[in-house]
Amino acid sequence: MNSTDRHRTGLIVGRFDPPHLGHSHMIDWADERTDRLVVYVNSSFARDTVPGELRAAWLAEAHPNVEVRVVRHSLATDWDDEDLWARWIELFRSHWPHESGPDAVFSSDAYVSGIASRLDAVAVTVDPDRVTVPVTATQIRDEPAAHLDKVTPPVRQWIESNWL
Repeated sequence: MNSTDRHRTGLIVGRFDPPHLGHSHMIDWADERTDRLVVYVNSSFARDTVPGELRAAWLAEAHPNVEVRVVRHSLATDWDDEDLWARWIELFRSHWPHESGPDAVFSSDAYVSGIASRLDAVAVTVDPDRVTVPVTATQIRDEPAAHLDKVTPPVRQWIESNWL
């Protein structure tokens, strides 16, 4: 199976903190290639700059055809730690809404292969060089005023009210 094949179920995992148009591009791209797409919004009180429920609501509003779920956790992200990987995968499986799958895991980041292989899914990398929408959430957090054109109106309004 390659990245252009159609998949029964797909998963996207991310912080989306805050969500931006690059995330929307990836979600739309994956949605076109799956029958059912689930987006996990990872939320950790220790790291969140925008509440997880709000990020999930923004994504659900922008992408009504996909299922968006908040995944609360207190896990670190040391991808060299197999015990930690096992805890992440257990967490992801506990939130998975379907009997089987996911068949594909989509991301712009390299860690997608680690998640996909541990879920017996195909890893699909979407625009890893961020050519389509040249921005990252880190850039938005670091310089929010410089990137307002890369977020949806509700996110822009929140940034203007809370960060500027």
